[in-house]
Amino acid sequence: METLILSCVIVDDEPMALNLVESYVDKTPFLKLKKKCGSAIEAVEYLQNENVDVLFLDIQMPDLTGLELSKMVSKDTRIIFTTAFDQYALEGFKVEALDYLLKPFDYAEFLTAANKARTWFNLLHVSSTSKNAHKILTDSSDKKEFLFVKSEYKQLRIKLSDVLYFEGLKDYIKIWLKDNPKPILTLMSLKSLEEELPKSEFMRVHRSFIVSLKNIEVIERSQIIINKQRITVSEQYKPTFLEFINQNSLNN
Repeated sequence: METLILSCVIVDDEPMALNLVESYVDKTPFLKLKKKCGSAIEAVEYLQNENVDVLFLDIQMPDLTGLELSKMVSKDTRIIFTTAFDQYALEGFKVEALDYLLKPFDYAEFLTAANKARTWFNLLHVSSTSKNAHKILTDSSDKKEFLFVKSEYKQLRIKLSDVLYFEGLKDYIKIWLKDNPKPILTLMSLKSLEEELPKSEFMRVHRSFIVSLKNIEVIERSQIIINKQRITVSEQYKPTFLEFINQNSLNN
């Protein structure tokens, strides 16, 4: 598999911290340092004209904080916060940071965070360069029966008949299957998946859920039960779902 090199920028107002993270980047083969900045303002000026994959970002800095900067960078840049103050952890995750390194951290902790970024970008790379990884394949009758998804560096063949439901998590999807207690995780949006699934077999019932209609066990008020999981049908999707119930009900 092609080695993906991630460009990165380090932002910290403490020279010692800046140099330490730089030394960690230098010994990580899949990271390439583009710039180190002694302030968030310096980083803003640089990032206006440059795209980077990963930002190692201190939080508490004068004039402009790391949290404020994180809201200004490209949505394609992944943030890994580095800070001495653990009270910022919640705020860090609210801006969808990949990880949160509490100073002082060692190289092993740094590498764990960097590997999260590598996993994210590897999934994104496969999604954008190999559409077949998420394309639903068809048989000779044009009936869609399975799909291939990229998960943990492998192409997995998923039979649609085995799918219970799809659960959306930001940029990822969890695929829940029959007789499989753990979901398959892959990088894709529910919207793009919804467009490819056969509408007679799958239905979007919530911002975060697409369900297999034939695997619905119980409908209780505004909830669907599939394999002991309760999934709420949101107001946005309720009219279409009620139409499905009416068309398949013996009590009409």
